[in-house]
Amino acid sequence: MPISFFFSLPFLVFYRHPCFIALQLMEKEVIAAIGPQSSGIAHVISHVMNELQVPLLSFATDPTLSSLQYSYFLRTVPNDHFQMYAIADVVDYFGWKEVIAIFVDDDNGRNGISVLGDALAKKRAKLTYKAAFSPGASSSEIDDLLVSVNLMEARVFVVHVNPDTGLSIFSKAKNLGMMVGGYVWITTDWLPSFLDSSDSVNPETMDLIQGVVALRHHTADSDQKKKFASRWKNLKNVEASSFNSYALYAYDTIWLLARALDLYFKDGGKVTFSDDHRLRDTNGSALHLSSMQVFDQGQKLFQTLIGMNFTGLSGQIQFDSEKNLGHPAYDVLNIGGTGSRTVGYWSNYSGLSVVTPEILYSKPPNTSTSTQHLYNVIWPGEMVTQPRGWVFPHNGKPLRIAVPYRVTFKEFVHKDKGPSGVKGYCIDVFEAAIDLLPYAVPHVYILYGDGKRNPSFKNLVNDVVANDTFCILEI
Repeated sequence: MPISFFFSLPFLVFYRHPCFIALQLMEKEVIAAIGPQSSGIAHVISHVMNELQVPLLSFATDPTLSSLQYSYFLRTVPNDHFQMYAIADVVDYFGWKEVIAIFVDDDNGRNGISVLGDALAKKRAKLTYKAAFSPGASSSEIDDLLVSVNLMEARVFVVHVNPDTGLSIFSKAKNLGMMVGGYVWITTDWLPSFLDSSDSVNPETMDLIQGVVALRHHTADSDQKKKFASRWKNLKNVEASSFNSYALYAYDTIWLLARALDLYFKDGGKVTFSDDHRLRDTNGSALHLSSMQVFDQGQKLFQTLIGMNFTGLSGQIQFDSEKNLGHPAYDVLNIGGTGSRTVGYWSNYSGLSVVTPEILYSKPPNTSTSTQHLYNVIWPGEMVTQPRGWVFPHNGKPLRIAVPYRVTFKEFVHKDKGPSGVKGYCIDVFEAAIDLLPYAVPHVYILYGDGKRNPSFKNLVNDVVANDTFCILEI
Protein backbone atom coordinates (compact mmCIF):
# COMPACT_ATOMS: atom_id res chain seq x y z
CA MET A 1 0.00 0.00 0.00
CA PRO A 2 1.47 3.40 -0.93
CA ILE A 3 2.19 5.76 1.95
CA SER A 4 1.40 9.46 1.62
CA PHE A 5 2.22 12.51 3.63
CA PHE A 6 1.77 15.97 2.21
CA PHE A 7 3.80 19.07 2.81
CA SER A 8 2.72 22.66 3.25
CA LEU A 9 5.87 24.67 3.70
CA PRO A 10 5.32 28.34 4.64
CA PHE A 11 3.76 30.29 1.79
CA LEU A 12 3.65 27.27 -0.56
CA VAL A 13 0.43 25.29 -0.16
CA PHE A 14 -1.89 26.15 2.74
CA TYR A 15 -0.91 29.80 2.80
CA ARG A 16 -1.66 30.49 -0.85
CA HIS A 17 -4.62 28.16 -1.23
CA PRO A 18 -7.80 27.81 0.81
CA CYS A 19 -8.52 25.00 3.23
CA PHE A 20 -10.49 23.35 0.47
CA ILE A 21 -7.29 22.29 -1.32
CA ALA A 22 -5.89 20.74 1.85
CA LEU A 23 -9.13 18.86 2.49
CA GLN A 24 -9.05 17.49 -1.04
CA LEU A 25 -5.56 16.13 -0.38
CA MET A 26 -6.94 14.33 2.65
CA GLU A 27 -9.08 12.20 0.35
CA LYS A 28 -5.91 10.18 -0.24
CA GLU A 29 -4.44 7.80 2.33
CA VAL A 30 -2.43 10.30 4.36
CA ILE A 31 -0.41 9.40 7.45
CA ALA A 32 1.08 12.83 8.27
CA ALA A 33 0.82 16.45 7.21
CA ILE A 34 3.33 19.29 7.40
CA GLY A 35 1.93 22.82 7.62
CA PRO A 36 0.33 25.30 7.54
CA GLN A 37 1.83 28.56 8.83
CA SER A 38 -1.53 30.34 8.80
CA SER A 39 -3.10 29.96 12.23
CA GLY A 40 -6.64 30.35 10.91
CA ILE A 41 -6.23 27.50 8.46
CA ALA A 42 -4.40 25.42 11.08
CA HIS A 43 -7.47 25.60 13.35
CA VAL A 44 -9.68 24.22 10.56
CA ILE A 45 -7.25 21.53 9.42
CA SER A 46 -6.60 20.40 13.00
CA HIS A 47 -10.27 19.45 13.40
CA VAL A 48 -10.00 17.20 10.36
CA MET A 49 -6.69 15.70 11.52
CA ASN A 50 -8.25 14.87 14.88
CA GLU A 51 -11.08 13.05 13.17
CA LEU A 52 -8.75 11.12 10.87
CA GLN A 53 -6.06 10.59 13.55
CA VAL A 54 -3.35 12.04 11.31
CA PRO A 55 -0.41 13.92 12.96
CA LEU A 56 -0.18 17.55 11.86
CA LEU A 57 3.27 19.14 12.10
CA SER A 58 2.54 22.85 11.92
CA PHE A 59 4.41 26.16 11.70
CA ALA A 60 1.43 28.10 13.08
CA THR A 61 2.44 30.10 16.17
CA ASP A 62 -1.04 30.95 17.56
CA PRO A 63 -0.86 30.27 21.34
CA THR A 64 -4.36 28.77 21.41
CA LEU A 65 -3.33 25.96 19.06
CA SER A 66 -2.28 23.14 21.34
CA SER A 67 -2.34 19.39 21.67
CA LEU A 68 -4.73 19.78 24.60
CA GLN A 69 -7.40 20.87 22.13
CA TYR A 70 -6.11 19.01 19.08
CA SER A 71 -4.71 15.61 19.99
CA TYR A 72 -2.75 15.25 16.75
CA PHE A 73 -1.39 18.80 16.53
CA LEU A 74 2.38 19.22 16.93
CA ARG A 75 3.92 22.68 16.62
CA THR A 76 7.45 22.56 15.18
CA VAL A 77 8.26 26.25 15.75
CA PRO A 78 8.29 28.14 19.06
CA ASN A 79 4.88 29.01 20.48
CA ASP A 80 4.00 32.73 20.34
CA HIS A 81 3.17 32.41 24.03
CA PHE A 82 6.91 32.66 24.71
CA GLN A 83 7.44 35.52 22.27
CA MET A 84 4.83 37.62 24.06
CA TYR A 85 6.48 36.95 27.42
CA ALA A 86 9.80 37.96 25.87
CA ILE A 87 8.27 41.28 24.78
CA ALA A 88 6.83 41.79 28.27
CA ASP A 89 10.32 41.26 29.73
CA VAL A 90 11.75 43.84 27.30
CA VAL A 91 9.05 46.34 28.32
CA ASP A 92 9.73 45.67 31.99
CA TYR A 93 13.50 45.95 31.51
CA PHE A 94 13.15 49.52 30.26
CA GLY A 95 10.61 50.39 32.95
CA TRP A 96 7.63 51.16 30.71
CA LYS A 97 4.18 50.58 32.15
CA GLU A 98 1.79 51.28 29.28
CA VAL A 99 1.79 49.66 25.84
CA ILE A 100 -0.37 50.03 22.74
CA ALA A 101 -0.73 46.89 20.60
CA ILE A 102 -1.22 47.20 16.83
CA PHE A 103 -2.30 43.93 15.25
CA VAL A 104 -4.34 42.23 12.56
CA ASP A 105 -7.76 41.19 13.83
CA ASP A 106 -7.44 37.48 13.05
CA ASP A 107 -6.85 34.35 15.15
CA ASN A 108 -3.10 34.79 15.33
CA GLY A 109 -3.29 38.51 16.09
CA ARG A 110 -6.03 38.39 18.71
CA ASN A 111 -4.69 35.38 20.56
CA GLY A 112 -1.11 36.60 20.57
CA ILE A 113 -2.03 40.02 21.93
CA SER A 114 -4.26 38.42 24.56
CA VAL A 115 -1.22 36.54 25.89
CA LEU A 116 0.81 39.77 25.76
CA GLY A 117 -1.77 41.46 27.97
CA ASP A 118 -1.47 38.66 30.55
CA ALA A 119 2.33 38.78 30.40
CA LEU A 120 2.41 42.55 30.93
CA ALA A 121 0.00 42.31 33.84
CA LYS A 122 2.45 40.01 35.63
CA LYS A 123 5.04 42.79 35.27
CA ARG A 124 2.58 45.37 36.65
CA ALA A 125 2.28 46.94 33.20
CA LYS A 126 -0.74 46.99 30.92
CA LEU A 127 -2.09 47.23 27.40
CA THR A 128 -3.74 50.63 27.39
CA TYR A 129 -5.26 50.09 23.95
CA LYS A 130 -5.66 47.30 21.41
CA ALA A 131 -5.50 48.85 17.95
CA ALA A 132 -6.89 46.10 15.74
CA PHE A 133 -7.58 46.33 12.04
CA SER A 134 -9.12 43.85 9.62
CA PRO A 135 -6.87 41.66 7.42
CA GLY A 136 -8.05 43.56 4.34
CA ALA A 137 -7.80 47.03 5.86
CA SER A 138 -7.29 49.85 3.37
CA SER A 139 -4.45 52.34 3.50
CA SER A 140 -6.77 55.04 4.81
CA GLU A 141 -8.05 52.77 7.60
CA ILE A 142 -4.50 52.11 8.78
CA ASP A 143 -3.77 55.83 8.59
CA ASP A 144 -6.83 56.62 10.73
CA LEU A 145 -5.82 53.99 13.26
CA LEU A 146 -2.33 55.47 13.67
CA VAL A 147 -3.73 58.98 14.01
CA SER A 148 -5.99 57.80 16.83
CA VAL A 149 -3.24 56.00 18.78
CA ASN A 150 -0.92 58.98 18.33
CA LEU A 151 -3.38 61.08 20.34
CA MET A 152 -2.96 58.76 23.31
CA GLU A 153 -0.52 58.96 26.17
CA ALA A 154 1.52 55.77 25.61
CA ARG A 155 4.44 55.91 23.20
CA VAL A 156 5.39 52.22 23.29
CA PHE A 157 3.91 50.34 20.33
CA VAL A 158 4.00 46.57 19.80
CA VAL A 159 3.32 45.60 16.17
CA HIS A 160 2.09 42.02 15.65
CA VAL A 161 1.14 41.76 11.98
CA ASN A 162 2.43 40.31 8.68
CA PRO A 163 5.26 41.79 6.55
CA ASP A 164 3.09 43.49 3.93
CA THR A 165 0.83 45.16 6.45
CA GLY A 166 3.70 45.90 8.82
CA LEU A 167 5.74 47.84 6.30
CA SER A 168 2.64 49.84 5.40
CA ILE A 169 2.18 50.71 9.07
CA PHE A 170 5.74 52.01 9.36
CA SER A 171 5.37 54.00 6.15
CA LYS A 172 2.28 55.69 7.54
CA ALA A 173 3.92 56.17 10.92
CA LYS A 174 6.89 57.93 9.34
CA ASN A 175 4.60 60.26 7.41
CA LEU A 176 2.79 61.09 10.66
CA GLY A 177 6.05 61.92 12.45
CA MET A 178 5.89 58.85 14.68
CA MET A 179 9.37 57.51 13.87
CA VAL A 180 11.24 60.21 15.76
CA GLY A 181 12.68 60.60 19.25
CA GLY A 182 10.35 59.70 22.11
CA TYR A 183 8.64 56.82 20.29
CA VAL A 184 9.26 53.12 20.92
CA TRP A 185 8.45 50.47 18.31
CA ILE A 186 8.70 46.75 19.08
CA THR A 187 7.81 44.08 16.51
CA THR A 188 7.32 40.36 16.70
CA ASP A 189 9.31 37.99 14.48
CA TRP A 190 7.55 38.97 11.23
CA LEU A 191 10.01 41.82 10.61
CA PRO A 192 13.28 39.86 11.02
CA SER A 193 11.72 37.03 8.99
CA PHE A 194 11.13 39.46 6.15
CA LEU A 195 14.60 40.99 6.38
CA ASP A 196 16.41 37.66 6.69
CA SER A 197 14.68 36.13 3.66
CA SER A 198 15.77 38.99 1.40
CA ASP A 199 19.22 39.14 -0.16
CA SER A 200 19.02 42.91 -0.04
CA VAL A 201 16.40 45.29 1.28
CA ASN A 202 15.46 48.51 -0.45
CA PRO A 203 17.14 51.45 1.35
CA GLU A 204 13.79 53.24 1.38
CA THR A 205 12.30 50.30 3.27
CA MET A 206 15.15 50.30 5.78
CA ASP A 207 14.64 54.02 6.29
CA LEU A 208 11.11 53.30 7.52
CA ILE A 209 12.19 51.05 10.39
CA GLN A 210 15.23 52.77 11.86
CA GLY A 211 15.38 52.36 15.65
CA VAL A 212 12.85 49.51 15.78
CA VAL A 213 13.41 46.70 18.32
CA ALA A 214 12.43 43.29 16.93
CA LEU A 215 12.38 39.69 18.12
CA ARG A 216 13.67 36.82 16.02
CA HIS A 217 13.70 33.08 16.74
CA HIS A 218 17.11 32.26 18.13
CA THR A 219 18.99 29.54 16.27
CA ALA A 220 22.56 28.80 17.35
CA ASP A 221 25.39 29.52 14.89
CA SER A 222 26.35 25.86 14.62
CA ASP A 223 28.67 24.30 12.05
CA GLN A 224 25.67 22.34 10.81
CA LYS A 225 23.75 25.54 10.02
CA LYS A 226 26.78 27.18 8.41
CA LYS A 227 27.38 24.18 6.14
CA PHE A 228 23.73 24.16 5.12
CA ALA A 229 23.83 27.89 4.32
CA SER A 230 26.92 27.32 2.17
CA ARG A 231 25.27 24.45 0.27
CA TRP A 232 22.11 26.50 -0.21
CA LYS A 233 23.97 29.42 -1.74
CA ASN A 234 25.67 27.07 -4.20
CA LEU A 235 22.39 25.62 -5.43
CA LYS A 236 21.26 26.67 -8.87
CA ASN A 237 17.86 28.06 -9.76
CA VAL A 238 17.02 29.22 -6.24
CA GLU A 239 15.04 32.44 -6.03
CA ALA A 240 17.03 33.79 -3.06
CA SER A 241 20.26 32.78 -1.37
CA SER A 242 18.99 33.95 2.03
CA PHE A 243 16.45 32.29 4.31
CA ASN A 244 14.78 33.05 7.62
CA SER A 245 14.27 31.02 10.79
CA TYR A 246 11.04 29.50 9.48
CA ALA A 247 13.00 27.90 6.63
CA LEU A 248 15.29 26.26 9.20
CA TYR A 249 12.32 24.97 11.18
CA ALA A 250 10.71 23.69 7.98
CA TYR A 251 13.88 21.80 7.10
CA ASP A 252 14.09 20.30 10.58
CA THR A 253 10.39 19.40 10.48
CA ILE A 254 10.87 17.30 7.36
CA TRP A 255 13.78 15.51 9.00
CA LEU A 256 11.73 15.08 12.18
CA LEU A 257 9.03 13.24 10.26
CA ALA A 258 11.55 11.23 8.23
CA ARG A 259 13.42 10.12 11.37
CA ALA A 260 10.17 9.32 13.18
CA LEU A 261 8.91 7.21 10.26
CA ASP A 262 12.21 5.35 10.12
CA LEU A 263 12.01 4.56 13.84
CA TYR A 264 8.30 3.77 13.57
CA PHE A 265 8.84 1.10 10.90
CA LYS A 266 11.93 -0.32 12.61
CA ASP A 267 9.75 -0.86 15.69
CA GLY A 268 7.31 -2.89 13.59
CA GLY A 269 4.83 -0.13 12.89
CA LYS A 270 2.21 -0.75 10.21
CA VAL A 271 -0.01 1.45 8.07
CA THR A 272 -3.70 0.60 7.86
CA PHE A 273 -6.82 2.69 7.36
CA SER A 274 -10.47 2.31 8.24
CA ASP A 275 -13.66 4.08 7.22
CA ASP A 276 -15.27 6.73 9.41
CA HIS A 277 -19.04 6.30 9.35
CA ARG A 278 -19.49 9.89 10.55
CA LEU A 279 -18.10 11.30 7.31
CA ARG A 280 -20.74 11.54 4.60
CA ASP A 281 -20.77 13.32 1.25
CA THR A 282 -23.09 16.30 0.87
CA ASN A 283 -25.04 17.13 -2.27
CA GLY A 284 -23.25 19.54 -4.57
CA SER A 285 -19.97 19.46 -2.66
CA ALA A 286 -16.68 18.90 -4.49
CA LEU A 287 -15.32 17.27 -1.34
CA HIS A 288 -15.63 13.49 -1.13
CA LEU A 289 -15.77 13.15 2.63
CA SER A 290 -16.71 9.49 2.52
CA SER A 291 -13.41 8.72 0.78
CA MET A 292 -11.42 10.06 3.75
CA GLN A 293 -10.13 7.32 6.00
CA VAL A 294 -8.87 7.10 9.55
CA PHE A 295 -5.18 6.30 10.03
CA ASP A 296 -5.41 3.43 12.51
CA GLN A 297 -1.86 3.84 13.83
CA GLY A 298 -2.00 7.63 14.05
CA GLN A 299 -1.59 7.76 17.82
CA LYS A 300 1.46 5.49 17.73
CA LEU A 301 3.15 7.62 15.07
CA PHE A 302 2.29 10.77 17.02
CA GLN A 303 3.91 9.35 20.16
CA THR A 304 7.00 8.51 18.13
CA LEU A 305 7.15 12.10 16.87
CA ILE A 306 6.95 13.72 20.31
CA GLY A 307 9.61 11.33 21.61
CA MET A 308 12.21 12.35 19.03
CA ASN A 309 15.40 14.07 20.16
CA PHE A 310 18.06 15.23 17.69
CA THR A 311 20.04 18.33 16.75
CA GLY A 312 18.79 20.16 13.66
CA LEU A 313 19.61 23.40 11.91
CA SER A 314 17.44 25.36 14.35
CA GLY A 315 18.93 23.65 17.41
CA GLN A 316 17.76 20.84 19.64
CA ILE A 317 14.54 19.23 18.39
CA GLN A 318 12.85 17.92 21.50
CA PHE A 319 9.35 18.43 22.90
CA ASP A 320 8.37 19.17 26.49
CA SER A 321 5.44 17.79 28.46
CA GLU A 322 3.07 20.28 26.79
CA LYS A 323 4.38 19.25 23.36
CA ASN A 324 6.14 22.57 22.75
CA LEU A 325 9.67 22.72 21.41
CA GLY A 326 12.05 22.82 24.34
CA HIS A 327 14.22 25.84 25.22
CA PRO A 328 12.32 28.56 23.33
CA ALA A 329 14.60 31.55 22.77
CA TYR A 330 14.70 34.81 20.78
CA ASP A 331 17.29 37.27 19.55
CA VAL A 332 16.56 40.87 20.52
CA LEU A 333 17.47 42.99 17.49
CA ASN A 334 17.85 46.71 16.96
CA ILE A 335 17.24 47.84 13.37
CA GLY A 336 19.66 50.51 12.19
CA GLY A 337 21.57 51.57 9.09
CA THR A 338 21.33 48.90 6.39
CA GLY A 339 20.63 46.01 8.73
CA SER A 340 20.27 45.03 12.36
CA ARG A 341 22.45 44.26 15.35
CA THR A 342 21.82 41.89 18.23
CA VAL A 343 21.46 43.73 21.55
CA GLY A 344 20.72 40.59 23.54
CA TYR A 345 18.79 37.37 23.84
CA TRP A 346 15.73 36.09 25.65
CA SER A 347 14.95 32.56 26.79
CA ASN A 348 12.40 31.17 29.19
CA TYR A 349 15.38 29.69 31.00
CA SER A 350 17.20 32.89 32.00
CA GLY A 351 15.20 35.81 30.60
CA LEU A 352 17.14 38.71 29.01
CA SER A 353 20.88 38.36 28.63
CA VAL A 354 23.79 39.38 26.40
CA VAL A 355 25.06 35.79 26.67
CA THR A 356 23.68 33.29 24.16
CA PRO A 357 21.04 30.93 25.57
CA GLU A 358 22.97 27.76 24.71
CA ILE A 359 25.79 28.89 27.03
CA LEU A 360 23.34 29.67 29.85
CA TYR A 361 21.67 26.25 29.54
CA SER A 362 24.78 24.74 31.16
CA LYS A 363 24.29 26.96 34.23
CA PRO A 364 21.51 27.08 36.84
CA PRO A 365 18.47 29.09 35.63
CA ASN A 366 18.36 32.65 36.90
CA THR A 367 15.62 35.12 35.95
CA SER A 368 16.12 37.59 38.79
CA THR A 369 15.90 41.28 37.92
CA SER A 370 19.57 41.89 38.69
CA THR A 371 20.71 39.44 36.00
CA GLN A 372 18.61 40.89 33.17
CA HIS A 373 20.74 42.82 30.69
CA LEU A 374 20.75 44.15 27.11
CA TYR A 375 23.24 46.20 25.15
CA ASN A 376 22.40 49.83 24.42
CA VAL A 377 19.68 50.50 21.87
CA ILE A 378 19.62 53.29 19.28
CA TRP A 379 16.00 54.44 19.27
CA PRO A 380 13.97 56.14 16.50
CA GLY A 381 15.39 59.53 15.60
CA GLU A 382 18.90 58.13 16.28
CA MET A 383 18.36 58.78 19.98
CA VAL A 384 20.63 57.03 22.47
CA THR A 385 18.66 58.27 25.48
CA GLN A 386 15.97 55.79 26.50
CA PRO A 387 12.47 57.13 25.72
CA ARG A 388 10.28 57.51 28.78
CA GLY A 389 7.46 55.76 26.91
CA TRP A 390 4.66 58.27 27.35
CA VAL A 391 3.61 61.88 26.84
CA PHE A 392 0.68 63.96 27.91
CA PRO A 393 -2.01 63.22 25.33
CA HIS A 394 -2.94 66.00 22.93
CA ASN A 395 -6.52 65.76 24.09
CA GLY A 396 -5.65 65.18 27.75
CA LYS A 397 -6.72 67.27 30.72
CA PRO A 398 -4.20 69.37 32.70
CA LEU A 399 -3.56 68.56 36.32
CA ARG A 400 -6.09 70.55 38.35
CA ILE A 401 -4.76 71.79 41.70
CA ALA A 402 -7.10 72.97 44.44
CA VAL A 403 -5.61 75.90 46.38
CA PRO A 404 -7.31 76.99 49.66
CA TYR A 405 -8.34 80.66 49.38
CA ARG A 406 -7.48 81.55 52.99
CA VAL A 407 -7.81 84.66 55.09
CA THR A 408 -4.65 83.97 57.13
CA PHE A 409 -1.06 83.21 56.07
CA LYS A 410 -1.40 85.07 52.78
CA GLU A 411 2.38 85.13 52.40
CA PHE A 412 2.18 81.39 51.72
CA VAL A 413 -0.57 81.56 49.10
CA HIS A 414 -3.00 84.24 47.98
CA LYS A 415 -5.09 85.28 45.02
CA ASP A 416 -3.21 87.09 42.26
CA LYS A 417 -4.04 88.87 39.01
CA GLY A 418 -1.24 87.06 37.13
CA PRO A 419 -1.68 84.24 34.56
CA SER A 420 -1.74 81.48 37.19
CA GLY A 421 -4.27 83.30 39.39
CA VAL A 422 -2.33 82.57 42.58
CA LYS A 423 0.94 83.59 44.19
CA GLY A 424 2.99 82.93 47.31
CA TYR A 425 5.71 80.80 48.90
CA CYS A 426 3.88 77.48 48.40
CA ILE A 427 3.29 78.27 44.73
CA ASP A 428 6.97 79.12 44.22
CA VAL A 429 8.10 75.86 45.82
CA PHE A 430 5.61 73.82 43.78
CA GLU A 431 6.64 75.48 40.49
CA ALA A 432 10.33 74.88 41.31
CA ALA A 433 9.59 71.19 41.85
CA ILE A 434 7.68 71.00 38.55
CA ASP A 435 10.64 72.57 36.75
CA LEU A 436 12.93 69.79 38.00
CA LEU A 437 10.86 67.08 36.31
CA PRO A 438 12.25 65.71 33.00
CA TYR A 439 8.86 66.23 31.34
CA ALA A 440 6.16 68.87 31.19
CA VAL A 441 3.19 68.74 33.57
CA PRO A 442 0.38 71.02 32.32
CA HIS A 443 -1.52 72.29 35.35
CA VAL A 444 -4.00 74.93 36.48
CA TYR A 445 -4.72 76.33 39.94
CA ILE A 446 -8.29 76.46 41.24
CA LEU A 447 -9.01 78.67 44.24
CA TYR A 448 -11.22 77.04 46.85
CA GLY A 449 -13.20 79.32 49.16
CA ASP A 450 -14.43 82.91 49.10
CA GLY A 451 -11.44 84.57 50.79
CA LYS A 452 -13.58 85.81 53.66
CA ARG A 453 -13.00 82.80 55.92
CA ASN A 454 -10.71 79.80 55.85
CA PRO A 455 -12.30 76.89 53.94
CA SER A 456 -12.98 73.57 55.68
CA PHE A 457 -10.36 70.97 54.84
CA LYS A 458 -12.97 68.20 55.14
CA ASN A 459 -15.24 69.92 52.63
CA LEU A 460 -12.26 70.54 50.36
CA VAL A 461 -11.36 66.84 50.23
CA ASN A 462 -14.97 65.83 49.51
CA ASP A 463 -15.29 68.41 46.75
CA VAL A 464 -12.01 67.32 45.21
CA VAL A 465 -13.33 63.77 44.91
CA ALA A 466 -16.68 64.94 43.54
CA ASN A 467 -15.16 67.35 41.01
CA ASP A 468 -12.34 65.08 39.82
CA THR A 469 -9.63 67.48 40.99
CA PHE A 470 -6.44 65.52 41.28
CA CYS A 471 -4.26 67.42 43.74
CA ILE A 472 -4.54 69.70 46.77
CA LEU A 473 -1.93 72.36 47.49
CA GLU A 474 -2.30 72.97 51.24
CA ILE A 475 -0.20 74.90 53.71
